[in-house]
Amino acid sequence: MRLLFALVGLAIGFAVPAFAQQTNAPDPQLRQLLQALIQKFEDAYNHNDAVALAALFGEEAVLITQNGPVGGRQAIEKWYADHFQGAHFSNTLITVDQDSPHIIGTDAKEIWATGGWSATIKGQNFGPTQIKGFWSVIRGGDDWKIQMLTTNVTPAEVATPSPTASPSSQ
Repeated sequence: MRLLFALVGLAIGFAVPAFAQQTNAPDPQLRQLLQALIQKFEDAYNHNDAVALAALFGEEAVLITQNGPVGGRQAIEKWYADHFQGAHFSNTLITVDQDSPHIIGTDAKEIWATGGWSATIKGQNFGPTQIKGFWSVIRGGDDWKIQMLTTNVTPAEVATPSPTASPSSQ
């Protein structure tokens, strides 16, 4: 009887990690779906189309920006509209990390993914300037809407003073 319990314990012990690895592995079909949705995002962003961008988000979605969270599809649409007021974005390119996406849960209705992005920004009094950053997303539900999107803008590289430079030359 003890041997039976030990064997069952071992079987469960090996099955749980294997199942966890299996559900966390990138799925090629989900990756294709994610790529198609990213293409819609890129197109909307390159057209500075706040309505089309907001349509990719769920009703109760959250957009995490450098200035804090924006909650709900209507607020996200307003945020993008304001975002596009002072500048025009073009040449947007979004990349997906090689090991993305990952399934959340067991029903395969939610995924998380990460990657990078770049774009050209031009304002009335500046640019064009190349900007870039990173993103992470949770998509889910029957309609595969964005539930949460986090982005940042990577600061431009700062010139580092030479260790041999005198204080007056810095």
